[in-house]
Amino acid sequence: MEEITPAPVTPKPATTDATPATTAAPESSEPKMSKAASVSREPLVIPPRGGVDQIEIKAKTPKSLTPRSRTPRFMTPIGSPVRRALKLTRLDPEDAWLPITESRNGNAYYAAFHTLCSGIGIQALIIPVAFTILGWTWGIICMTAVFLWQLYTLFLLVQLHESSETGLRYCRYIQLCNACFGEKLSKFLALFPILYLSGGTCVALIVLGGATCKMFFQIVCGPTCTVKSLTPAEWYLVFTCAAVILSQLPNLNSIAGVSLVGAITAVGYCTLIWVVSVDKGRLPHVSYNPLKAHKEFIQFFDVLNALGMIAFGFRGHNLILEIQATMPSSEKHPSRVPMWRGVQVSYTLIALCIFPLAIGGYWAYGQKIPEQGGMFAALFAFHSTDTSQTVLGLASLFVIVNALSSFQIYGMPMFDEMESHYTRRFKQAAPWWLRAIMRAMFTYGCYFVAVAIPFLGSLAGLIGGIALPVTLAYPCFMWLIMKKPKKYSPSWWINWVLGVVGMCLSVLLIVSGTYVVIDTGIKVSFFKPT
Repeated sequence: MEEITPAPVTPKPATTDATPATTAAPESSEPKMSKAASVSREPLVIPPRGGVDQIEIKAKTPKSLTPRSRTPRFMTPIGSPVRRALKLTRLDPEDAWLPITESRNGNAYYAAFHTLCSGIGIQALIIPVAFTILGWTWGIICMTAVFLWQLYTLFLLVQLHESSETGLRYCRYIQLCNACFGEKLSKFLALFPILYLSGGTCVALIVLGGATCKMFFQIVCGPTCTVKSLTPAEWYLVFTCAAVILSQLPNLNSIAGVSLVGAITAVGYCTLIWVVSVDKGRLPHVSYNPLKAHKEFIQFFDVLNALGMIAFGFRGHNLILEIQATMPSSEKHPSRVPMWRGVQVSYTLIALCIFPLAIGGYWAYGQKIPEQGGMFAALFAFHSTDTSQTVLGLASLFVIVNALSSFQIYGMPMFDEMESHYTRRFKQAAPWWLRAIMRAMFTYGCYFVAVAIPFLGSLAGLIGGIALPVTLAYPCFMWLIMKKPKKYSPSWWINWVLGVVGMCLSVLLIVSGTYVVIDTGIKVSFFKPT
C-alpha cells in the first residue's frame, strides 16, 4: 500500500512526453465524504483498472519546478494511506426522496425498536404447534438451531450493508441481491419471497387485527350486551382505516415511536399469554407424545411442515438492510456498529419471549394446542371462563396495537417501491397528496385480499418454506460472493454448508407444505371471512 507524501518531485523535461502526474486533487476541488452515503449508481472518482493506488487527474503545466503534493483534508490520519479500491461516492438524489432513506438520523435505539417490532409477532404463537409433532427434545433442539442460524445470517446482512472497498451502501434487500446474483436471477430467486414478506404479512395482519377487534368488542361489551356487532369484513375495514391513518407518517425513522409501542405490546402479550397458561396449570389428561401419522412418508412431511412453522416464527430479515439504511455512516463510524448493538438487544428480548412461550405453552396444553391461532386461540379456548376479562381484554388490545404497528414497518418497503417508480420517471419527490393516495391504495388493496382469501394464515408451513431462503440461505451465498473468503477456510465451509442446507430445506418444506395442505385440507372460504 503506497502513501501520498509531500516529497518534491522533479518534473521531466518539456521535450519528453510525460504521463499524467499522479497527485491528490487540489484543495479547492476536493470532494467531501458524506456521512450518509447511499447506494450510488456512478462513483464520483473511479480508480484505474490497473490497480494503481493513486487517484489520477489530468496533467497541468507546473507553475514551479517542484510542484507540491499534499494529503487531502478529507482523509483522516487513520485512513491516510490511499486504498486500492478507494471510491468517493456521491449521494443518489432519489434516496433523499424515498421513505426508507429520506431520513438518516437513526441510532441504535431506533434499530432496536424496529427490529423487535418486526422480529416478534403473532407468528411466534404458532411455534408451540410444531412441538405437537416434534415433541419436547426435537422441538427445543430445532427451535434453538433455527434461532442461532437466523441470528448468524442477520449478522452477515448487517456486515454486508456497506462496503469499505467500494464505498456503496445497499439500503434494500433486493439491491444487495441484485449486486450479488444479478438483476435477472435476483428477481427469480428473491423478489416473490420479499414481496410476500412485506405485502403478504400486511394481509395477514389485517385478518388478525380485524378478528381480534371483534373479540375485544365482545369482551368489553360483555355477555349481556345487546349491541349488534359488526361483521368480520366490517371489522377488517375498521382495522384497515386505522392502518391507513398511521401509514401517512412520511418515512421509516418517523415511525420509530410506533415501532416502540409495537415492541412493548408484542413483549406484553407474549409474556401475558405464557404466564397465564403456566399459572393455570396443565390441562387434564394432557399428552406430550408426538402425533404420529399412519404412514411413514406422511410423518416425514409432517415433521418438515413443523420445521416450516418454526422458520416462519423467525422473520424480519427482509427489513434489516432497510432499518440500517436510516443510520448515518462514515469510515470512522460505520452504521454496522450501532445496528448490531440494537440487534443484540432486540434479539435478547425476542429469545426471552419466544422460548418461554413455546416451552410453557406446550407444557400447559400439550397436544391440545389449536392448529389455528396457536397459543392465542388456546388462551381463549381453555381459560375464557377462569381468567379475568380484564386480562383477556388487555391481551386482545396488545395484539391489535402490535398488528397496527407491524403493518407500518412491513408496509414501508412497499411504499418505497411504489414511490420509486414516480421518482425515477419525474426526477423529483412524490407530492404529499400522491403519497397519501398510493399508501391508501396499497392498504385497501391488502384489505381486499384479506376479505377474498381469509384462510391465508392456514398456509404457515408452506409460506415458511418459500420465505426461508431470504432468512437462512441467501445471506450465506451473498457473503461468499461479496467477501470472497479464502477457499476451504472455516468461513468458506460454514457459509457453503448453511446456504446449501437452507436451499434444500426450503425445497423440502415447500413440497411437504403443499402435501399437508392437500392431505389434511384447509377450510377454503373466498370472500367469507370468519
